[in-house]
Amino acid sequence: MMLTPIKQKDIGAMLKNIKDASELRVGGCLCECKGETCRCDCHGDSSCDCNCNCDCNCDCTCKKPENPKDKAGLKFVLSVLVFMVLLPGGLAMAQNSGEQLVMSFDIGYAQVSVLSEEQRSGRIDALTGATPRMIQTYLPDSVYPSAVNAFLVRTPDKNILVDAGYGRKLSDHLRSLELGAEDIHVVLLTHMHGDHIGGLLSNDTIAFPQAEVYLSQPEYDFWMSDRAMQALPDRRNGFLQARKVIAAYKDRLHLFLPEADPAAEAPSPLLPGIRGIAAYGHTPGHTAYLLESEGSRLLIWGDVTHAMRIQMPCPEVTYARDSDPVQSVETRKRLLAYVAEKNIPIAGMHIAFPGIGDVVSTGNGAYAFEPYCLCLGF
Repeated sequence: MMLTPIKQKDIGAMLKNIKDASELRVGGCLCECKGETCRCDCHGDSSCDCNCNCDCNCDCTCKKPENPKDKAGLKFVLSVLVFMVLLPGGLAMAQNSGEQLVMSFDIGYAQVSVLSEEQRSGRIDALTGATPRMIQTYLPDSVYPSAVNAFLVRTPDKNILVDAGYGRKLSDHLRSLELGAEDIHVVLLTHMHGDHIGGLLSNDTIAFPQAEVYLSQPEYDFWMSDRAMQALPDRRNGFLQARKVIAAYKDRLHLFLPEADPAAEAPSPLLPGIRGIAAYGHTPGHTAYLLESEGSRLLIWGDVTHAMRIQMPCPEVTYARDSDPVQSVETRKRLLAYVAEKNIPIAGMHIAFPGIGDVVSTGNGAYAFEPYCLCLGF
């Protein structure tokens, strides 16, 4: 299903609230400073008319070629969610929600939609291992852009939700894609923190009555462990929430062991075109999902990163709520090396909108993230 973009002026108004404005330009291109010069880049095969200066201010127009061949096989179709409010007298008005954003793109036969529930800022006190020099270089304002995202994967025969966010806007996002809760066939969980499973219940009842839920065995074992809950009394509510979700979906819960090495030949996929990849560290059973279709790939990596601006150049920086900081660093370095080498785009639950892009090695174990631009009007 192709989604028709709304008017550019409406999108521009909604994008004003995206906090990473130095990297994401409403004009449609990513603007980067390279020493004494600036570059305006339309990712994929769109061409750019750009006027860039060295303050990273960019005035760009993206043009879609007649016969595009996207560099990663991704053909972007932008859809920004607006609510229609019926005013007295029958007048319908588009009301911007600012931070409710949906973007869809194709990966082979599948279509993937970024469901952005929230754009927000994180503070450096949530990070560990960042030196004063790192902070001065990468986070001079002591904050970093973040988000709460879920993803919808639509294959020819299934609608697959990857995480469910807090659930505050999930039903609205699905309606914008002409889907209801009953249309979701599968839910893949990266892990069981509240900002990933909150949308699975509605008033303590199952939110997705037709869905089969997939969860890694190590993740299940952790949240069902009384010993773990007793050892972490400050997270008791999180354990109770996870157990409530598990109990609600117990008759349709599928436990599995994620693959240790995404580069190894898989004995069999978790689902057709989808593999579960071990990404332990943030939680004991944290799992990424590798989508493959018609030669195109995408790694939805959950919470492998929380602060892209510093964790890409400095993967050793950890997040305060990582259950095993050492393992989380090992996972991040391993997956960064893998996707950079294989040219696999990544998508993350805490990457600021649009939440997807390329990882590029910059040498010495450091990486850069290149978010895909929002090329408007096609």
